[in-house]
Amino acid sequence: MTDRTFRLDPNPDVMEASDINGPEVFTTDDQTELNHTHFATPDESVLSGVWECAPCRDEIESYPVHEMMTVISGVLVLTHADGRSETFTAGDTFFIAKGTKLIWEITQTLRKFYMIVN
Repeated sequence: MTDRTFRLDPNPDVMEASDINGPEVFTTDDQTELNHTHFATPDESVLSGVWECAPCRDEIESYPVHEMMTVISGVLVLTHADGRSETFTAGDTFFIAKGTKLIWEITQTLRKFYMIVN
């Protein structure tokens, strides 16, 4: 991506297969995981795009990046180390700091905008 200013398209023409999740975390037979990167720095320390994933549940010991997200569609439940849960649906924007311990559970196929800083 060479443009410095662009609109984040929630429904890009091309979504490519993504493999962030292993098959063991999916909670249904659907293991669809797709990504479209709108922007990446040359070293990929900053990334922005659209990601979609079928229902899954993953216990994350240490979130690998700083990430701000906006849910386009679907439902995500985050359960924090203290047991507190938060549910995010279409239109919700939230941030997860690198190193955060949590349970990430997609209960309805999730499509989100993301901005990652590594």
